[in-house]
Amino acid sequence: MTTTDLHPAPPPHAAARRALLAGSAGNLVEWYEFGVYGCFATVIAANFFTVHGGSGAGSAAEGPGGEAEVLVATYASFALAFFFRPVGALLFGRIGDRYGRRTALVLVIGLMTLATTLIGLLPTRADIGAAAPWLLTFLRVVQGLSAGGEFGGAVSVMVEYAPPGRRGLYGAWQSFTVALGLLAGAATAAALATVLPAAALYAWGWRIPFLLALPLGLVALWLRTALEEPPGGPPPAPGSAGSVGSAGSVGSANEATAPAGSANEATAPAGSATVREQVRAVGLGIGRIMGWSAAGYAFLVVLPSHLQSALGASFRDALLATTLVNLGFAASILPAGLLSDRVGRRPVMLGGALGVAVSAFPLLHVLQSPGASPQARAAAVLAAGALVGLLAGPGPAMLAEMFPRRVRCTGLGLSYALANAVFSGCAGLFVTALTARTGNTAVPALYAATACALSAPALLTLRADDHREPLR
Repeated sequence: MTTTDLHPAPPPHAAARRALLAGSAGNLVEWYEFGVYGCFATVIAANFFTVHGGSGAGSAAEGPGGEAEVLVATYASFALAFFFRPVGALLFGRIGDRYGRRTALVLVIGLMTLATTLIGLLPTRADIGAAAPWLLTFLRVVQGLSAGGEFGGAVSVMVEYAPPGRRGLYGAWQSFTVALGLLAGAATAAALATVLPAAALYAWGWRIPFLLALPLGLVALWLRTALEEPPGGPPPAPGSAGSVGSAGSVGSANEATAPAGSANEATAPAGSATVREQVRAVGLGIGRIMGWSAAGYAFLVVLPSHLQSALGASFRDALLATTLVNLGFAASILPAGLLSDRVGRRPVMLGGALGVAVSAFPLLHVLQSPGASPQARAAAVLAAGALVGLLAGPGPAMLAEMFPRRVRCTGLGLSYALANAVFSGCAGLFVTALTARTGNTAVPALYAATACALSAPALLTLRADDHREPLR
């Protein structure tokens, strides 16, 4: 077998750019919707989870603690969608691994676009009674299924098309479009809150951002239908010639190039792809990204409603803070991915995790301090977002490098989905409920800092040269 067989020539740059665009487009639609849901959590609570519906900013509260309890119910629906993401990761991951990345990506973007658009058309509780929150929750479950399949397929396409030495940068585009989606959602919500009276916003204005997902989704669907399968085509079925684990196969030869004692070898030894080894790899992947998941949602999604319900900020000020934190997040992602291609995934991601653990409380203190200047508060939220970007930039490529091609969609998608189900989906529910019970407004900082501190030992298992090894 020749060197060319082991390290095939990279695809043409034009095809790589098309794959990058098609792979990232769906992430923007998905996270735009999740960002909108987080920004409008109090509005959705008033319309779907209160007995009398909502027509104004104060309608969510019905007695002592009513507003907090309704917000908890809203985030419970939010968390439920996340717990269906691992199911989607398994379902669409298997489709992507067996039938091709494009097939899975087309299916998930179509399902996501349909569900998001229908949320914008749902009748409220004032219109149809108790059926309204159940319909909303059902559509959130559908979104959870499609979102679970999105990450594995999109990251696989981006990383498998990446030129040598650029996997971190290509994978970072997944996180970057997540930031763009969250930023677009926050900016859209802020614009509507500025131009519409509160009564109009609660009555019908909240629907506009969800309905905007339809044209965005159709564009993403068009891009993905024209996507070419990454080099090599759909992976062969297990046990066939060329699959991982076949004697004398390309997969086995590629695995043999990994140095002894590497992290990749520890999670998927050469010539083997047993269930036990893949479960171990998924568990390690969860440990490595749990800080990313927790800090990302604590700072990027939960922040608006927390600033309102716990710190007394206005809806517009909370949305402005969310826009700024997402700007900081977006600004650091691509540089972090590029830096990880040069110095390795470990120092960049470990720096982000330790940075969050050390600075979460001081940053929140600035936001809570009555004497803090607007400039200081803006700098604090920008810094919080940038620290999360250090984790999100190298993260997709790091996960992709842990799994061989024939199980890559499923393995990295499941790791990401499970981490997000536990540490992201529960973030809003945990932070809101614990803050309401204890009165401690520093709960978001505690949550993010603890998760990042616990993630640090798993990040230390990364080898310094993992980013230089060929994909298996």
